[in-house]
Amino acid sequence: MTLIKKIFDFYLDASIHVALAIFSLVHVTALTLNINVPVELYFFIFFGSISCYNFVKFGVEAEKYILVANTYHKNIQFFSFGCLLVAGYQLFFLSERVFVGLLVLAGITGLYALPVLPKHKNFRSFSGLKILIVAAVWAGTTVVLPAISVLDEISWNVKIEAVQRFLFVLILLAPFEIRDLKYDSSALKTLPQRIGVKGTKMIGYSWSILFYAATFLKTDLDVTHLVVKTILFSLLILMLYKTELSQKKYFSSFWVEAIPLFWWLLFVISTRYTISL
Repeated sequence: MTLIKKIFDFYLDASIHVALAIFSLVHVTALTLNINVPVELYFFIFFGSISCYNFVKFGVEAEKYILVANTYHKNIQFFSFGCLLVAGYQLFFLSERVFVGLLVLAGITGLYALPVLPKHKNFRSFSGLKILIVAAVWAGTTVVLPAISVLDEISWNVKIEAVQRFLFVLILLAPFEIRDLKYDSSALKTLPQRIGVKGTKMIGYSWSILFYAATFLKTDLDVTHLVVKTILFSLLILMLYKTELSQKKYFSSFWVEAIPLFWWLLFVISTRYTISL
């Protein structure tokens, strides 16, 4: 059991779980927009997400990420560098449009993680900006990049999907913001610090309603999409309702981050079931 727990903790700490969540959202985009996303982009996003997230998580200061003393973190570091090499190899097979999009997202991520400002160590230090940057990067990575890799122009449905993905990530971030309330510096002025746990949950409910309502703005809405979004909306509401300041160890880090995987699985099952009918 101890070995299984160590493997599971490494799976979470090395950002494999969150990378799978991002990977699944890319496929959700492909299924939703009915496009064939290049397999190289899938691989790049998966392995790139691992290395990027681990850098942000463990190396907000670059020297701390390079000079690691802890053996456990060294293992994560080596694993991250290996993933970075795999992601770098995939770059050679991506289109110029995707490459430009990646540069923009990489720039935003760099501003988020690296100390580039005199008064603020990085852009995540700005009040309330942290979750907006994370949501924007996720939406860009899981919707915009797959779309521009195949489509010549960004259609109305792609724009709606990007807005929904932005809202979806904001909703998923609410439990993390509430969990970290006990540890975050008061200077960050996070949402829970400003309006409390109850207020944050109410904002999350509002985002969930907007997320679901945006579904009806699409021009190609069908029964499968509607059923999936209805179930997903219900799950998001339940997640927010269950979110508390004192959370169980894996509530946010595993269960909340597993919701994108559940969305993907639900979509795949619903699509196949509909086709079989």
